[in-house]
Amino acid sequence: QVQLVESGGGLVQPGGSLRLSCAASGSIFSIYAMGWYRQAPGKQRELVAAITSGGSTNYADAVKGRFTISRDNAENTVYLQMNSLKAEETAVYYCNADKRDSVGVRLDDYWGQGTQVTVSS
Repeated sequence: QVQLVESGGGLVQPGGSLRLSCAASGSIFSIYAMGWYRQAPGKQRELVAAITSGGSTNYADAVKGRFTISRDNAENTVYLQMNSLKAEETAVYYCNADKRDSVGVRLDDYWGQGTQVTVSS
């Protein structure tokens, strides 16, 4: 099992910045990728950014150039730096970790409890 704990959410004004943290524990050595998803009220959960164990990154088009995902292997932690935040990005942000089989099929998704990000004046 993998346990994920998010922190860093809160209230920020439009144009402001936040940094989210996700600490992983448990059976962490087989994790292939970790990422951040968000879910706004009345909408489906969507991928924001992801990073593999090898350091490859992927971003949603809407956040490219403003958000940065990074990892600290020594601390088993993944970060999401969010700059120039927009009101429509108000959502619960969830940390995700996954494992994959020998041919790349995604298996064993794990989720944190989520952290609220509110972008408002």
